[in-house]
Amino acid sequence: MLSGQDAEASRMQVLHKLVRFGRKSRREQLRTVRYRLLDCWSVPRWRVPHVGNDRTAYVVGLFGSGRWYINQLLMQNIGARANYFRDTIGFHPGPTSMIYSGHATMRHDSHMQHPPAVTRRILEAVRAGFADLIFVYRHPLDSLLTNWIWWRTFIREKRMIRGISDVYKTTGELCVSVEQNYAEFEAFAAGSPEFLAAIPRPRFLSFAEFVEETELYLQAATLTLRLEDFMTDPVREFSKIVEVMSVDLDLSRLCVSRPRTKPYGYLAVQDKVPRFRDFINGLSAETKGRIEKIGYKVSV
Repeated sequence: MLSGQDAEASRMQVLHKLVRFGRKSRREQLRTVRYRLLDCWSVPRWRVPHVGNDRTAYVVGLFGSGRWYINQLLMQNIGARANYFRDTIGFHPGPTSMIYSGHATMRHDSHMQHPPAVTRRILEAVRAGFADLIFVYRHPLDSLLTNWIWWRTFIREKRMIRGISDVYKTTGELCVSVEQNYAEFEAFAAGSPEFLAAIPRPRFLSFAEFVEETELYLQAATLTLRLEDFMTDPVREFSKIVEVMSVDLDLSRLCVSRPRTKPYGYLAVQDKVPRFRDFINGLSAETKGRIEKIGYKVSV
C-alpha cells in the first residue's frame, strides 16, 4: 500500500498528465492516444528504440515558456523520429531514439513541474554522453503574466487554456484584469501559498525562483532556445534542434510556423498599468541582474 505522501505524489502525477492532455488540440490528443496504444501493444517495454547514433533528447521548459510549441514543431517536422516522441519524462541506462518532453525544475519544488531529482537524472544522462537537454525559454515577465492567467483560470473555472489569448481578446482587456486583480497577481508573483490554496502542495514558483531556475538551465543545457527567436526566424531556430538531434532532414522543404504569442507582451501592460510598472521597478537587484544575464532587458 502506498504511503500518504506517495499516494499524493501519484495522484498529482496523474493530474499533471491530464492537464497536459487537456491543453492539446483534438488532433494532438488523437496522436497521443495512438502513441499510448503503441506503448501498450506494439513495443515491448524492455525494447526501447535506438537507431544509429541517436541520443535520448529531453525537451524541457518551465511553465509558460513555449515548450508545447516546440513539441508541435518536433511532431510535425522531425520525420520518422517523431514516432518516439513522448510528452512525459523517461530514463534509460544508455542512448535511445526517444524524445521526452516536460516541465521540470532544477532547484525549487514546484506544483505541476517535475522536481529537481528528475532534472538531476536528465543531467546525469547528458554528462554521460547519451542524452541531450534542449531548454526553451522566453522573457520571464511574459511567462509570469501567462502563468498567472493560466492558474487563475484553472482554479476559478476548472478550465485549461493554451495562452492568454484564450481568455482576453485584446491587450486592453488583459490590462484591465491586471489592474482590477493586482493584489492577486502580486500574491502569485511572490509565490504565496494562499493563491494556490485549493491545490495540494508544493506551491508554484515565485517569480524570483522562476528567474533563478531559468538561469540555472542556461548554464546546464545542451541547447537553449529563446521563443522570441522563433518569432523572427523559426526555420533557423528549428535547424538548431535538427543539428543537435542529428536528424537527416531537408531544411529547405520545412514549413515551420511562428509561435502565435506576441513577443514582449509585458511591455504593453507595463505602459498601461502603473502598478505593474511599479512591480518591475521593485524587483530585487538580484532578480533584475539574472534577467539581464539571461539576455533580456528590464526596462521601465
